Amino acid sequence: SAVVFPKIIATEQQSLMLVKRLLAVAVSCITYLRGIFPESAYGTRYMDDVCVKILREDKNCPGSTQLVKWMLGCYDALQKKYVSLPVSVVYTHPEDPQTVTECYHFKFKYTHKGPLLDFGREKESDSTISCADTRRASILLIRKIYILMQNLSPLPDDVCLTMKLLYYDEVTPPDYQPPGFKEAEYEGLMFNEEPMYLNVGEVPTPFHLLKLKITTEKQRMENVDKNILKQGGAAEPLQVGREDPEEESKDMNVRAQIVL
Repeated sequence: SAVVFPKIIATEQQSLMLVKRLLAVAVSCITYLRGIFPESAYGTRYMDDVCVKILREDKNCPGSTQLVKWMLGCYDALQKKYVSLPVSVVYTHPEDPQTVTECYHFKFKYTHKGPLLDFGREKESDSTISCADTRRASILLIRKIYILMQNLSPLPDDVCLTMKLLYYDEVTPPDYQPPGFKEAEYEGLMFNEEPMYLNVGEVPTPFHLLKLKITTEKQRMENVDKNILKQGGAAEPLQVGREDPEEESKDMNVRAQIVL
C-alpha cells in the first residue's frame, strides 16, 4: 500500500529501483490528474503522507495496459543507460501526432561515479547526496506535480497519448529499440498555440539524476500563479518561460517511438 523508499542507496541497483518507482509515480499522477484514463485504471498508494494514484493494467482500459507496457520498455533502456529523455506526448488529432498540445519530459543522467548535476547549479560530489536528500526531493517533485496539474486548465475531451525516447547516441547501439518501440518516423514536435516551458524539479541519487519539465500551451497557464509551487513546503517556485532553456532535443535525435 506504500511507495517504499530504500533506507539506504548504496548501490546502483538500489538507485535504479528508486528511479523506476519515481518515474512510475510521476507518469501515473500526471495521467490521472490530466484525466487521460478513467479512475478504474489506477490503484491508490501512499508516498509518506501523500496519497498517489498508480497506473495499472486494466482489461477495461486498453490504453492504460499499453502505457504500462511502454513504461517497461523505457525501464529496459534506463537499465542499459541508453535513454536520455523519455517524452510523453498528448495530441488531439490522431492523423497528426506531430502537432501536440502538451508534453512531459523526463530527463535522465547517469555515470559510473554519480550524477552530473549541471542543471544551472553548482557541481556537487556524489558524497553530498544522502538518502534523506533523495527522499525529500522525490516527495517535493510529486507535490509540485499535484499542485501544477490541479491548477492547469484542462485538456480537450478527446486526446491521444504517445511516448518517444531520446538516446545517448555515443553508447546506444544503432539497431537498439526497447520492447514495444520502433524507429521514429519523424523527430520534431509542433504546437498550434504558443508553448510555455515549466521546469518542475529534479531528484538526485548517488547514481542517477531525474529532472521533470512540462511543456503546455500558454492559454492553460492563465490561471496559474507563477509562485504557486511555493505552497506545500516547496523551497523554490516553478520556473516558467516562453523559450526552452535547455533545448535538449537540438542536441539529440529522437530514435524511438511507441508502436501505435
